[in-house]
Amino acid sequence: MQYGPVIKGRFLERPNRFVAYVETEDGEQTVHVKNTGRCRELLIPGVTVYLEKSANQKRKTAYDLIAVEKGPLLINLDSQAPNQVFDEWVISGGFLPDVTEVTREYTYGGSRLDFCLKTSKGIP
Repeated sequence: MQYGPVIKGRFLERPNRFVAYVETEDGEQTVHVKNTGRCRELLIPGVTVYLEKSANQKRKTAYDLIAVEKGPLLINLDSQAPNQVFDEWVISGGFLPDVTEVTREYTYGGSRLDFCLKTSKGIP
């Protein structure tokens, strides 16, 4: 998984689950937060955060907040990243060698599964 252009900024505040204000070299930015969790222990005014530039020019926010520094650690806040990484790993043959089909957000009965994998032998 690779991100597009990433810039560094200083976190200012988060008025709601989806939006944050970040100071960058180009001034204050309104950014989309890719994690709807509270993240209060991470998103503290003044911390260093990382923003990915959106490829969609028509969006209301030009950037997504994807990571934050917590002491010596860099913590990814992109809640979609784990499934994207797993998807790429499965497709590359790293999980099971004979996967023939990958379906994301698969409905099974009354449940929704993140993934349904089919192999040459059927569903494992």
